[in-house]
Amino acid sequence: MRNSNYDTVDVLSANVIRGLAVDAIEAAGGGHPGMPLGMADAATVLWTRFLRHNPTNPKWPDRDRYVQSAGHGAMLLYSLLHLSGYDLPLEQLRRHRRLHSLTPGHPEYGRTPGVETTTGPLGQGFASGVGMALAEAHLSARFNRPGYTVVDHFTYGIVGDGDLQEGIAHEAASLAGHLGLAKLIYLFDDNRMTIDGPTSVSQSEDTLQRFDAYGWHVQAVDGHDMRAIDAAIRLAQAVTDRPSLIACRTIIGFGSPNKQNTPQAHSSALGEEEATLTKRALNLPVDETFWIPDEVRYRWLEAREAGRKLEDDWHLRMRRYARAFPDLAQEFREAMAGHLPDRWDEALPEWDPGVSLSPRLAATAVLEAVAGRVKSLVGGSADLTVVGAHPKSAVPIQKGDFGGTWLHYGIREHAMAGIMTGMALHGGVIPYSTTFLVFSDYSRGAVRVGALMNAPVIHVWTHDSVAVGEDGPTHQPVEQLASLRCVPNLVVVRPADANETAAAWRLALTRRNGPVALILARQDLPVVAGTREKARRGVAAGAYVLADPPSGQPDVILLSTGSEVAVAMAARDLLAARGKHARVVSMPSWELFEEQDAAYREDVLPSSIAARVSVEAGITTGWDRYVGPRGAMVGVNRFGECGSADEVMTYFGITPEHVCQEALKVLGVASPRHLQQPQTS
Repeated sequence: MRNSNYDTVDVLSANVIRGLAVDAIEAAGGGHPGMPLGMADAATVLWTRFLRHNPTNPKWPDRDRYVQSAGHGAMLLYSLLHLSGYDLPLEQLRRHRRLHSLTPGHPEYGRTPGVETTTGPLGQGFASGVGMALAEAHLSARFNRPGYTVVDHFTYGIVGDGDLQEGIAHEAASLAGHLGLAKLIYLFDDNRMTIDGPTSVSQSEDTLQRFDAYGWHVQAVDGHDMRAIDAAIRLAQAVTDRPSLIACRTIIGFGSPNKQNTPQAHSSALGEEEATLTKRALNLPVDETFWIPDEVRYRWLEAREAGRKLEDDWHLRMRRYARAFPDLAQEFREAMAGHLPDRWDEALPEWDPGVSLSPRLAATAVLEAVAGRVKSLVGGSADLTVVGAHPKSAVPIQKGDFGGTWLHYGIREHAMAGIMTGMALHGGVIPYSTTFLVFSDYSRGAVRVGALMNAPVIHVWTHDSVAVGEDGPTHQPVEQLASLRCVPNLVVVRPADANETAAAWRLALTRRNGPVALILARQDLPVVAGTREKARRGVAAGAYVLADPPSGQPDVILLSTGSEVAVAMAARDLLAARGKHARVVSMPSWELFEEQDAAYREDVLPSSIAARVSVEAGITTGWDRYVGPRGAMVGVNRFGECGSADEVMTYFGITPEHVCQEALKVLGVASPRHLQQPQTS
């Protein structure tokens, strides 16, 4: 790291970044030039003086993390990555916003080397950065020893007015301040302008006072004064008891004579004439595009070489550490690689028929069994620690003591999901959380972004149906299951009993290419005959034959999930008394079932059996693909009712009698009068 004497090459570097952004956005015919033009000075300071990274190895474990939460300014990040020496050729900058380019309109994790997280939906990057800083603090406490430091890095980010207005950022900022995440430093692009106009049209609070109240260290500087920015970052690094926000007062669209400091600079290409005027104002050649002079390339090459040395020094420390603490070193390598210890699942519990246990308490038993073996597990809850899936042995994470494995998120569902995504992307941690299924709506934005990034996060949602009972329709989920099944790359698993719950946790802990949603019932459920023998493979396959007629071809197939599997099994007995043979298929995960080959799907749901009935205590949307035109769907296609669990389930016809009745209708058989009708009008 060089001294803080900024020179003409530093100023030229910032202007070159501005020129690259202007040229790329003009070539694309659209984009967001305002933020790259405004924050180029601050980004130059951060990336050339402070950011510890190695462009030749973007996955070096102890690198600093950089989050560009203001993802609309993607060309700022792409310019920084190119100049730093990441595998992002200049040709890719020319292809900004083009199909299959490495420079899409907003940064995408997994597409572009050096991009730490997908950003664009404002506030999501802010929350993910908090998760990264939390993972660093936890891993530092877990692995570092006196004289042996293997985890020691900062999380930096650029956030904008839009980020700080979003609710998720409020939630995440509050928790970060409460925890005192000192290695989290955000540069705030304080340009006070949005697409709609000045921020004064929609807000009047003092942002810095708000963050001070959250428990952050706050500073305000001229965002175009490199020395002031340098000094502010150094001061923030020295703060050891709280996160830092540095408000960089900038001019949006800096250098554009006619568009700077206007809403038009935010998201509209400058246009050919204005682009020329801007280059002239910035002392850039107007007759060249994507211009990078040698002196700028050489200056950034220094930072690249410094990154190689930083990683080399870390590897030396790691070798010393491994000699002193070989077991810890092996744990660290496994954790960062996302590997589970050998035989980690040997202690998973199993249950016999006759036992009655709620899936959420079965989940607690699973976590108690594996927590000592899978030490990377870090859980938390949004107001559900007492009644959710919570290992009693977990030690809380708190300010000054990050070595625990349980986090009280407070009533912050959205931030919880975003923070867990950041923890998963950081690596070394397997994050899971628990809250009420009906409030998955509050976290939906972060769940979607996590699924987009293939982030291995485990969302545990309990109180999974109208069987919540007396709390009434505000707390009874009916549409949430269908909604979550619509999210691409999110595997939704709704286990039928304790054995399927254990199998679902085995699946969730081994899935590394995307998030898993475990949907757990609150009420006690009987352990269903056959799940102890079949659940492990059956849950992994998404659906399986739980019960078949003792002899003969099934007349009808009953498909169900969760607590309704026991209902289907009881309906099967009623049908048998009527001389009709039913196959019961437990179908905990549509997504996993769809991944199976055609032969397996045909074996479970033979096309020759057209008579089918689905039963699930939620809206029936989507079940038609499995029951077909001759089938019937038993569900809840309206909001719930207040009453006891049994009363509400009976009211909506989630009973063996009603399922039997629907099956007889499908088979063209008149049903006896004593079979119940649901009262749903």
